[in-house]
Amino acid sequence: MTLAFDEYQTRAQETDQKPGDSQDALVMALLGLVGEAGTLLSEYKKRMRDGEAHRGFQSQVGEELGDILWYVANIATKCGASLSNIATRNLSKTRGRWLPPEAPAPLLDEDQASGSQLPREFELTFVYRDVQGVRRVVVVDASGETIGDSLTDNAYIDDGYRFHDVLHLAFAAGLGWSPVFRKLLRKKGKVGQRSPAVIDEVEDGGRAQVIEEGIAAAIYEYAARHDFMNVARVDWDLLRVAKRLTSHLEVSRRSEAEWERAILMAFDVWRKIRDADGGRIRGDLRTQRLEFVPT
Repeated sequence: MTLAFDEYQTRAQETDQKPGDSQDALVMALLGLVGEAGTLLSEYKKRMRDGEAHRGFQSQVGEELGDILWYVANIATKCGASLSNIATRNLSKTRGRWLPPEAPAPLLDEDQASGSQLPREFELTFVYRDVQGVRRVVVVDASGETIGDSLTDNAYIDDGYRFHDVLHLAFAAGLGWSPVFRKLLRKKGKVGQRSPAVIDEVEDGGRAQVIEEGIAAAIYEYAARHDFMNVARVDWDLLRVAKRLTSHLEVSRRSEAEWERAILMAFDVWRKIRDADGGRIRGDLRTQRLEFVPT
């Protein structure tokens, strides 16, 4: 017999010995869940100790998982939640976190006139220039025109923050989103306003730019705690912060897996730019790539 989640949840409550949603009833269910999880762990300990001699392992695991499922359904009922909805949301969450799209999604500004879109390809170079007697990093395009502000690390130590625009460029290439990069291009007349005006105001206005800078700062702080970008994965909490801060923006269509890919891509390019103390990068929004171009 095969049961749907909600049917199982309903029938499981028929055997609830402490029904209702009182505090004692909920605590009893929570203690039961913890106890069954401990029993499952104990069975695995026996398997590790006895190996193949523990012949009842598979059957016992099935029984313990069934008891765990009963308590999960019981807790869901006491909290007014649907087991089916919980399962559906969990699959959506885990797929968004671990499974990138099979093919690149449409770019977020695809419906805009070409002159109002982020450039689908770009090449920019991080170089040093003397600005009012201070050696600063600037980003220049192929014609030598400066894109954005000149930067130092604004720190007592050399920590590579002067190259942090790589993050914004990775957002543009990997997510098709960067209000900051769009603002810098707009100042140079390279990108026009989007229409209708409300899209331009919400998606590319000051609030969106501050949000992007905040996310970039959080990512940089994370990178600094992990030996300056020597990481292979990104913490779930950091990805959730990025998703929550942008939940009202068009980039909310991008999954946690896509955010992680863009961040790791930025770290890779940032390491190379920092090691070379400058250099050229190439971005392609259609293939979602950002790469360091050796000289």
